[in-house]
Amino acid sequence: FWPGMENDLSLGRFITTEITRGYFLEHNEAKYTERREKVYTCLRIPKELEKLMTFGFFLCLDTFLYVFTLLPLRVVLALLRLVTVPCCGLRGSRLLQPAQVCDVLKGFIMVLCYSMMSYVDYSMMYHLIRGQSVIKLYIIYNMLEVADRLFSSFGQDILDALYWTATEPKEKKRAHIGVIPHFLMAVLYVFLHAILIMVQATTLNVAFNSHNKSLLTIMMSNNFVEIKGSVFKKFEKNNLFQMSNSDIKERFTNYILLLIVCLRNMEQFSWNPDHLWVLFPDVVMVITSEVAVDVVKHAFITKFNDISADITDLDHAD
Repeated sequence: FWPGMENDLSLGRFITTEITRGYFLEHNEAKYTERREKVYTCLRIPKELEKLMTFGFFLCLDTFLYVFTLLPLRVVLALLRLVTVPCCGLRGSRLLQPAQVCDVLKGFIMVLCYSMMSYVDYSMMYHLIRGQSVIKLYIIYNMLEVADRLFSSFGQDILDALYWTATEPKEKKRAHIGVIPHFLMAVLYVFLHAILIMVQATTLNVAFNSHNKSLLTIMMSNNFVEIKGSVFKKFEKNNLFQMSNSDIKERFTNYILLLIVCLRNMEQFSWNPDHLWVLFPDVVMVITSEVAVDVVKHAFITKFNDISADITDLDHAD
């Protein structure tokens, strides 16, 4: 206080006190240190998250390329074994190992679904979707995203059930409906999921080719709704790791969809490289919005749940 103002209760004393009073932050050292660490954690999130996303992207890419490169070779080797083992008189050995049985099933599913997809008219699908209003396409795209997540979750169970049913030891008591019904369910699932991905790519293609770009803007702004549904929930490390895996898969799927859209558009313009630069701003906008949403979402989830930004904590979560 100023001298002579100890008993002064006037407005002037109040203003003078507010102007000259100090802050005793050292009395709450732990509190402010913790808040500073939270700021540092949020600043580290983009770097650490992108390291995880990059690692996950290459894992997804490896799995994706495996289906079109190594899997056909494994199927051929399995079929050769299926032919040569009986001819060589090796009666005591199994015709196919469990891994080879799974490879053959995967190969048959791919061939059948590819044959079925060849009858789908993409041009008709494109014009049918393009004829819808913007709000309808927005709703359709949201429904497709939800359906894709549901299909991915349940579809993996269908495939795993098929592989286990086909390779289950014969000594065990039969508790399944048979390999053929499981195989037909797997073929139906893969075909329907492929149709769903094609509709997603077509809808995104329509958004890219629309004149006012309003649909593309609405679709990208919808990503930010995901923040509202995630950041205020309670998350443990395991839950955060599962969500990170889902984000990796979603981002990889979006990259594949963008690749399909670019290839379709380049094909329409006779592979003119100049048209690629026309698509480039929209592609950057889609990728940027996806990255921004993931960064903001993970930053606030780690802040609200006091989770470290270190990737090793996520990788070693029990």
